[in-house]
Amino acid sequence: MNALVKYQVEPVVRTKLDFKLGEVPRFWFGGDPFRTRIFDALSLTFPDGERYFIESVRLFRDKITDPDLQQRVADFIRQEAQHGIAHDKMNQVMKQQGMPVDQFITFLNKLFKFELTQRSPQYNIAMTAAAEHLTALMAETFYSKKETLAEAHPYVRALLAWHAIEEMEHRDVAFDVMRDVGEVPDSLRRFSLAFITVMMFSFTLYRANIMLRHDGFSRFDRFKMAYKGLPWFFGRKGMLTAMRHEYLDWFKKDFHPSQHPVIRQYQVWVDTLAETNDPIKAGDAFWQAAL
Repeated sequence: MNALVKYQVEPVVRTKLDFKLGEVPRFWFGGDPFRTRIFDALSLTFPDGERYFIESVRLFRDKITDPDLQQRVADFIRQEAQHGIAHDKMNQVMKQQGMPVDQFITFLNKLFKFELTQRSPQYNIAMTAAAEHLTALMAETFYSKKETLAEAHPYVRALLAWHAIEEMEHRDVAFDVMRDVGEVPDSLRRFSLAFITVMMFSFTLYRANIMLRHDGFSRFDRFKMAYKGLPWFFGRKGMLTAMRHEYLDWFKKDFHPSQHPVIRQYQVWVDTLAETNDPIKAGDAFWQAAL
């Protein structure tokens, strides 16, 4: 283990969590269609993306001899499976709103099948490890400041909080598989994050635009929304721009995901769920405890 690894927590599998997504309004992010659909477009990727991550790790499962990593991989797979189930429910809500969910899912299925069958196992585990790094940083960014998700509906905010917690718990699992048994060249490791970032945000923006069109907004309406809304994500003081230093750490030769601290209020979520068995209350406590 890298001597600089300091902040590691064990994955915990949590099941049968109800986020009451059927009660969420159409534009659940403070009535803002653009921000809502950006997050919805990202959520659309999760079920099939999580299954792709699982398969990428499974390609190396028979090579893992360390019992601790074997257990962490097993918990990683179970956590990712639960994430897929939860975001499938959110996708069903979008489908009921008239969004072309099936069209997006068909494309994703073809894309991930191509990656798994036509690319090397090394390529797939590198992409998975990079995506896990990116999503863990996004989870930190969403919840480190209370104002970021202040206008989000509490049920969706709770769903994202649970997902954020578990991304932090298993953020290093695919990376350790890649490093310990993956035989991934450092050049591929570095390339993977740049590539997955471009792909993730390109597809997210594309899907959000399509959904806004199905919501009835004209091309000019959508242009105005993007002009006003994109700086919130990518501007000089944007939500995602704030994670640039941690993001760039990936490109250091001795980098490991657990060199980054777990979000400050992590234990608040864990303790609240243990006390209440209510993921919505846990999500609210987690958000309330942000700076």
